[in-house]
Amino acid sequence: MHYDVVVVGAGPSGSVAAWKLACNGLKVALLEKHKLPRHKTCGGGIPMVAADILEFNELKDLAPEAFIECDTRYMRHTFNFETPFLMPMNVSDNTNLSLWMVRRDIFDNALAKRAEASGAELLDEHTVKQITCLPDGRVQVEAHHNGETWVATCDKLVGADGVNGIVARQIGLRKERSLAIAMEAEVPHDWKSGHPDLRPEVLHLEFGAVPKGYAWVFPKSDHLNVGAGFFSSKKNEKEERTGTKEFLQNVICNYLTSLNVPYNPDELIYHSYPLPLWHGQNTMQNREGNVFLSGDAAGLVNPFFGDGILHALRSGKIVATCILENNTVNYSKIITDTFADNFNAALRLSKIFYQWPSFCYRNGVNRPSATQTATMLLCGQTVFPDVTDRVTKRIREAMRLGRRKSSVN
Repeated sequence: MHYDVVVVGAGPSGSVAAWKLACNGLKVALLEKHKLPRHKTCGGGIPMVAADILEFNELKDLAPEAFIECDTRYMRHTFNFETPFLMPMNVSDNTNLSLWMVRRDIFDNALAKRAEASGAELLDEHTVKQITCLPDGRVQVEAHHNGETWVATCDKLVGADGVNGIVARQIGLRKERSLAIAMEAEVPHDWKSGHPDLRPEVLHLEFGAVPKGYAWVFPKSDHLNVGAGFFSSKKNEKEERTGTKEFLQNVICNYLTSLNVPYNPDELIYHSYPLPLWHGQNTMQNREGNVFLSGDAAGLVNPFFGDGILHALRSGKIVATCILENNTVNYSKIITDTFADNFNAALRLSKIFYQWPSFCYRNGVNRPSATQTATMLLCGQTVFPDVTDRVTKRIREAMRLGRRKSSVN
């Protein structure tokens, strides 16, 4: 069996790539190692501008109501579960931004089924075991399915198989990585109970409970996604955090307690996962120009917020466009041009914020305009290079004033 393109991984990036390629008449196979729909550990927050990438308004073949469980328009910030600060994401009539809350099993399955409906061959429960670049320029893919071996060749292969994907490993791409460590639990919730600020339109962020990280509560239709994570700014960091699992579980329980959410700690099911943070320019394709990485496999996770779904969707569309326009030789450059300046500035800001979170919370997060700025950054309505230098300067000035006051006292 031969395909124009084989896409490995039916997450947001892979499904968007397969959808765009199939829509344009290419013979595409979309491989997923799990049976769909499948659980995907993720907070599930997506900037509403994803609608533009998914072309909802133009095509009307996928209803966002099918997977959007909550449309959040407020952020509630806390530090060590105290000093709460609740603000709208939009403080003027000039913006109408929000963050969608989705369940990844439903969202990812909807995108994969859309690719299938557009002509892609969707092959779930196919675990890729071997990728071979052949002398004639084709790529051979070997996968296991129900005890049998599936083998195909393709002209181009897209590795959208996540942070630990086999494509990058076997092709020898992205050998250096910077990983955040996160954990989450999905807690059933009755919206008539709990803290008054627990509402479907409010997402919650906690900045003091996790050193060099944060915790969150994302509302869903019938439950809360509650999680916490450490952020790392070092490449290939091997630091052992003694008791990491128990620590993050404790943060999650403390968050629930602070919001008066009834729960049984013995019944909570925790899921841990790595986040491949952007740590600088990297090669996203092989020398032959027939294998490409996108989404989490390419490390396209914002190093400040830790968000990756929107960037995965964008990269899926980019790789499809490069293949369709026969411009694959420039794929890595286009990815770099699209993400590098913004992510590099986000990385600079994250090193300051996560080193002095208490100071930054008092002098940054609690500013009236901070929530709107964060929302605009998440939605791409403004970019980190326009914000980082200004925020860094303000923080340094506040630190100098603080030192002066301390010396006087």
